[in-house]
Amino acid sequence: MKLRVSGLSYMVVLILFAGIISCKKESVINKELKTEEVGKLSVDYQKYELENGLQVVLHQDKSDPIVSVAIQYGVGSNREKKGRTGFAHLFEHMLFQESENVPQDQFFKTIQDVGGTLNGGTWQDGTIYYEVVPKNAMETVMWLESDRMGFLINTVTESAFKNQQEVVQNEKRQRVDNRPYGHTNWVINKHIFPEGHPYNWQVIGELEDLQNATVEDVKEFYDKYYGPNNATLVLAGDFEIEEAKTMIEKYFGEIKRRQEVEKLKVQNVTLSSSKRLYHEDNFATTAQLSMVWPTVEQYTKDAYALNFLGELLSEGKKAPLYKILVKDKELTSATDAWNGSMEIAGRFLIRITANEGKSLADVEDGIKEAFRLFEEKGITDTDIERIKAGLETEFYNGISSVLGKSFQLARYNVFAGDPSFITQDIDNIKAVTKEDVIRVYNTYIKNKPYVLTSFVPKGKLDLIAENSEKAAVVEEEIKDNKETTVAEKKEEVKKTPSTFDRSVAPVITNTPKLTVPSSWNTTLQNGLKVYGIEQKELPLVSFNLVIDGGHLLDGFDKVGVANLMTDILMEGTQNKTPEELEEEIELLGATIDMYTTRESIVINGNTLSRNFDKTMQLVEEILLQPRWDEEEFGRIKTKTINKIKRSEANPEAVARNVYNKLLYGEKHMFAHPTSGTVASVTGITIDDLKQFYAANFSPKISRFNIVGDINKEKTIKTLRAIEEKWEGKEVRIPTYKIENKRDKASLYFVDIPNAKQSVINIGYLSMSRKDPDYFPATVMNYKLGGSFSGTVNLILREEKGYTYGARSRFSGTNIPGTFTASSSVRTNTTLESVRIFKDEIQKYTKGISEEDLTFTKNALIKSNARRFETQRALLGMLHDMSKYELSSDYIAKEETIINEMTLEKHKELANKYLDVSKMVYLVIGDAATQFEQFKKEGFDEVKLLDKEGKEEALTDVKM
Repeated sequence: MKLRVSGLSYMVVLILFAGIISCKKESVINKELKTEEVGKLSVDYQKYELENGLQVVLHQDKSDPIVSVAIQYGVGSNREKKGRTGFAHLFEHMLFQESENVPQDQFFKTIQDVGGTLNGGTWQDGTIYYEVVPKNAMETVMWLESDRMGFLINTVTESAFKNQQEVVQNEKRQRVDNRPYGHTNWVINKHIFPEGHPYNWQVIGELEDLQNATVEDVKEFYDKYYGPNNATLVLAGDFEIEEAKTMIEKYFGEIKRRQEVEKLKVQNVTLSSSKRLYHEDNFATTAQLSMVWPTVEQYTKDAYALNFLGELLSEGKKAPLYKILVKDKELTSATDAWNGSMEIAGRFLIRITANEGKSLADVEDGIKEAFRLFEEKGITDTDIERIKAGLETEFYNGISSVLGKSFQLARYNVFAGDPSFITQDIDNIKAVTKEDVIRVYNTYIKNKPYVLTSFVPKGKLDLIAENSEKAAVVEEEIKDNKETTVAEKKEEVKKTPSTFDRSVAPVITNTPKLTVPSSWNTTLQNGLKVYGIEQKELPLVSFNLVIDGGHLLDGFDKVGVANLMTDILMEGTQNKTPEELEEEIELLGATIDMYTTRESIVINGNTLSRNFDKTMQLVEEILLQPRWDEEEFGRIKTKTINKIKRSEANPEAVARNVYNKLLYGEKHMFAHPTSGTVASVTGITIDDLKQFYAANFSPKISRFNIVGDINKEKTIKTLRAIEEKWEGKEVRIPTYKIENKRDKASLYFVDIPNAKQSVINIGYLSMSRKDPDYFPATVMNYKLGGSFSGTVNLILREEKGYTYGARSRFSGTNIPGTFTASSSVRTNTTLESVRIFKDEIQKYTKGISEEDLTFTKNALIKSNARRFETQRALLGMLHDMSKYELSSDYIAKEETIINEMTLEKHKELANKYLDVSKMVYLVIGDAATQFEQFKKEGFDEVKLLDKEGKEEALTDVKM
């Protein structure tokens, strides 16, 4: 199910159902439709309010020794004013800098040091901060969060502010300016919401506004919106109620109430006429059309029905947009439509990325034809019920983590005024009828004005929709880097009075001991290995079937066959058309999907435990009775080819492909993308897929991993049909010789004209996951670049402001992988960023401090308390056990390795596996402004490459 609603990206698809425990199920079987409806759900929580106005929601869940704290403030980009757009998000960044009692850059380090994780998020309607920590660190979170709520503003300095201005601008460049179609939402919102409307601008803000913001703006914003009376604190997890209340009162109770924040009034909009705009996109290789209609705010009857409308118009093979645009006219390979109802307004959007060379005028005509088909065919009860069928599964998936519960309780409390709104919310969705859907279609979409955008590749104006005007997109000009130095006043931070000494961090004791979930494994008679973990917390089952080989089994003349197998097997079975298979999966409320990796083909599944048998019957059909639908195969090839072409303009995809080619060499399959190339995919036939299937699908090279409310006996019984029908045969997976003879430092540059950022990958081939040094080296790397508090991130992001993030990692599997340090940096800091990476990696070989080693051990060992919370995490554990033949106690063995790490061993590993004199330094960016300077940097060789990794003449690049 793919219903979309507005809000934070971390929310589950049906965010409305991510609820809280205590379910009173009154299940009713609808015999005609063979679906089971969601029963009545209630919310188990306590809510109260402190004298200063802070609203507190408590939810106990003792299934894991962890707690989550989420604080949502009633301020998003909808509270900003013209000239200061992006400020809510910028301010969110400021709160991770320091506060009166928490030193600079210590928020992340403190939480990681206790084994936790943290972050924040800003969207149109709110800002949220969150932590998940072992339960013994709950007081540490209270200390940190209360300090930035009530004891922050005296520490806001010009230099710290300037730094975060740079970081946020880099985030904008990475997420908006340096990717295809990045400016689309900017154009849409500027024209669907009038000037001055709170949704007229983007959350990330205008570059000019970000540059012009001042410290005084920060102080004003903090005083107005960050008072306890404009916040909801949610605590979920393993804690005692009275202890938590005492702790919350101690840390938050004395914070003074600040300005009152009035609830925003609904500001829905209408259009008097349609608006049609176009933009020549620097990174697009195919055209993209968006059509947007104004709708209504969230939690209204029409908003629920509009959610269903988006699903019915675009999702699945029955959808009219799919039938017309994909199947009949072959204008696109995928269709997308959804309703985005937010706090005070909404919009309904259709977005179509066209196949190469296809006109958006034709796409627009196709959408209108799809509307006519929708009106003609209507909606059936089954259509409505298949959407509702996934509600229960989505509900339980949503409560699989204490963090998800925290988010949802906070959201309901802020926007609906009551954490228990889940009950009403689900009732509202269950009440949607086909008549409601038709009504909202007629009210908001049919023959109504809309905003249309045409984003086309540079120089392809012939592809835009008719009568379109040029959109006023402002693109940043690449300039020389100028470091800004801000003189700091050496003044002692003025402390806000408190009833106790907040400068002393809480003492942490009684760290939860590692408890590895018990698992089981067996091998079926046909050779299929089965690994399982029984977890009874939720009535869910998650599983995957992993067939080894994958991309490794492609031939060099048929690269991409394995990837195409992933798609063709989901297109029906011998007994079911593609449409029938899709509908049966949906009516079970299950999900089944497939994907190809470099070393395997994977079938993933998620379903209610009571539907496991029926779900596996479908998996069995998919696996053993392929349909080999020729018509669908043609569409799959077209979709794949267009995806490959689009990736050629994506700097990150180019970096990945060229990096692999440089390291592995043309004679290794890993040098070639899993999806194949345009030429290789074009030449693949359905007979090639049949041959691949016949030769390489065997239980003898396969593993079945399962987690959930199901035991070993039930699992094996259900797998009996696959055991009996899937015959085992020998399959030889090719091995490729790896010639790792690098003996020099090589700078390679790939030109992406006018790129606003440079993608940097630095590294070389290292070792496999099975190498005895692999995990110790991963531990060694942690302080260099294995976390937010890694040295390269602290320098490039927090100190310099060159990037949104920098990391380093080892990535071995059964085949030797790489050591890679990477980042996307502001274009005019490319050379300096490469220097910093090189210098810091070199310095790292000289050893780290005892303090850094202690931090590494704490972060890696204590985090195991939250390692086994969700089915997804447990499935990952089984995957590693089965793939790498690890013992069931391998995590305990890893803890021993961490505990026994010494400064000497750390230094020895760094010197063994980090040699900057032999690494590849790959830069994907604007050659005209950045390439020449590298020739004087002392690299053993400096080469300009094309996007295929082949050497390119300098004259081919416009300098």
